[in-house]
Amino acid sequence: MPDNARDAADEAAGTARDSTTLRLLARTGHAVNGLLHILIGGIAISIAVSALGGGSTGGGSNDADQSGALQTLAGTPGGIVVIWVVAVGLFALAIWNLIAAFLVRNSETRKRWSQRFTKVSIAVAYITVGSTALVFALGGSTDSSQASQGVTATLLSSPGGVFVVIAIGLVIIGVGGFFVFKGVTQKFLEDIAPPSGGAKRTVVAVGVVGWVAKGVALVVVGILFIVAAATHDPDKASGMDGALTALAALPFGVFILFVIGVGLIAYGLFCGARARWGRM
Repeated sequence: MPDNARDAADEAAGTARDSTTLRLLARTGHAVNGLLHILIGGIAISIAVSALGGGSTGGGSNDADQSGALQTLAGTPGGIVVIWVVAVGLFALAIWNLIAAFLVRNSETRKRWSQRFTKVSIAVAYITVGSTALVFALGGSTDSSQASQGVTATLLSSPGGVFVVIAIGLVIIGVGGFFVFKGVTQKFLEDIAPPSGGAKRTVVAVGVVGWVAKGVALVVVGILFIVAAATHDPDKASGMDGALTALAALPFGVFILFVIGVGLIAYGLFCGARARWGRM
């Protein structure tokens, strides 16, 4: 791209990023993302309690994923309005990350493209969840686990599809590992600037617990994709809901699932704090 064209594009992207409206919507996106994780964590805890009592461990309206959280919102008074806010906020966050990816400037080519890939990946994740929210806002419904199984089944029936599913699983495990690393090292503080004192200690506490918990959940999701490829059974690749309910079947799994549920609520609270004090 010619220097003049690049400078013009950078200026346009910078102007968009500095937009007060986009900043507000992006902060709203962090807030609603936090709300979804709090709901998912609550559903996970309810699954753990149900399993402890000998009841069902999941399924239906108790899906411990974004679809389950959105379905819960849809059933509350004014829930559709909230879901519209969720959709708009998440799409705004996606746009924000795409602009940030475009504006990445690093003297080292490898790091520059790594940072851009990370920003674009985050944007894709927000677009995916935002699209799910949009379906609910328009009166429809969707099941993330069934969608995941459908895509996996298609891949497994295609030439070389097994390797693609394994690659997907490894990528998800890598993302989960990154979440755990970011939580343990407290690198999430690079994204947020809370005031000193009790507020910062609280943000650090929920950040560590939340990032590690979500990372563990994602690692389990990745493992399930690999198991699906190894067994040629797409039903194994059932997304976050399947990962959390699979934990309940393990020895001491109910306790682990309960802790993960608490951790996801902590991650949701961190997202809320990021909506207030996040570096934008």
